[in-house]
Amino acid sequence: MFKPSDYTVGWVCALKTEYVAAIASLDEKHDRPTELPSANQNDYTLGKIKNHNVVISVLPMGQYGLSSATQVAVSMMHAFPNIRVALMVGIGGGAPSPKHDIRLGDIVVGTPSNGRGGILQYDFGKIIQGQDFKQTGFHNQAPNLLRSAVSGLAAEYQIDGNRIEDDIANVLATKPRLKKNYSRPDPTTDRLYKSDFLHPVEDESPCAIVCGEDVSSLVSRPPRSEWDDNPAIHYGLIASANSLMKDAKARDEFAKQNDVLCFEMEAAGLVNHFPCLVIRGICDYSDTHKNKEWQGYAAMTAAAYAKDLLYRIVPQVVVQQETVANVVKEGDIYNTNITNLLKEGDGHNHITFGGNNSGFQVGMNNGSISGTSIGRTGA
Repeated sequence: MFKPSDYTVGWVCALKTEYVAAIASLDEKHDRPTELPSANQNDYTLGKIKNHNVVISVLPMGQYGLSSATQVAVSMMHAFPNIRVALMVGIGGGAPSPKHDIRLGDIVVGTPSNGRGGILQYDFGKIIQGQDFKQTGFHNQAPNLLRSAVSGLAAEYQIDGNRIEDDIANVLATKPRLKKNYSRPDPTTDRLYKSDFLHPVEDESPCAIVCGEDVSSLVSRPPRSEWDDNPAIHYGLIASANSLMKDAKARDEFAKQNDVLCFEMEAAGLVNHFPCLVIRGICDYSDTHKNKEWQGYAAMTAAAYAKDLLYRIVPQVVVQQETVANVVKEGDIYNTNITNLLKEGDGHNHITFGGNNSGFQVGMNNGSISGTSIGRTGA
């Protein structure tokens, strides 16, 4: 029977689809934990990938965004105090451009770009095409151990190609119930519409029916050759906010100005409080033509990459690293009083570090923070 202190890898998912893909990727599944701190309300799945003991958790059903992700991660650190490697793995919207041939099912790994951390936080409420956005800061890059493994894996992939598709096929062969929703969709459903061509408002019919396949409305892209990785791996900046990006023109502007590759909703709430590598499988193009057809497969590609990365990291090196909680504490954004402050049953969805600040705007934080409140602290 494994103890909470035996787990050194923490893996956070936002959606059930991502959680399923993560659990399916385990080499070995362990019994569920029998004892947790009383304030801990996360759901955990425990297991092993290679020789790493891994704990996986997911946001509560129906909760999304920055503060919810932070709450899950902090609770995980509290329950599993020896986590030394942290991952945020799931799906995101792509930002294809002439520079980056990003397609559905591809993987984006959040890595530093032009001297900036791998996560860009922006804020504009609920964005639909035509509204403004505001950039609020860049966040800390992933720890050196993870970024070194990313470099090594990138070199291996460049020489030999990746095995993502084969790895997914192996998982689905042993778990046939997942084939319907987690297999690669028909590639003809991967359509990139021109930025000024919008899906009809409030019409949830498939794009093939409503928007059609007229070449005048689609961006022309050559098929990938047998020597191209498919899915491909992209490395660079991930943009994160509390709402979905559904604006192709804003997407293109982000890509042009900041070289953004992907959009998602949770990473900016994590990386300064749960130093992690963010990995995203591309399920749509961050425009009005969103659909769920590629979500399962995109979650599988991201999980397969994360597993490949863990296979490259030596477990003996992991145990020599600082725990994630200590890294955060040394950055003065974690307070050891968290044991008393993560309360259950008070009717409020919140996390508090310290007790000095009544509120905190999530964003780029430079210097120390004495007491921080994140999330919804009142009705």
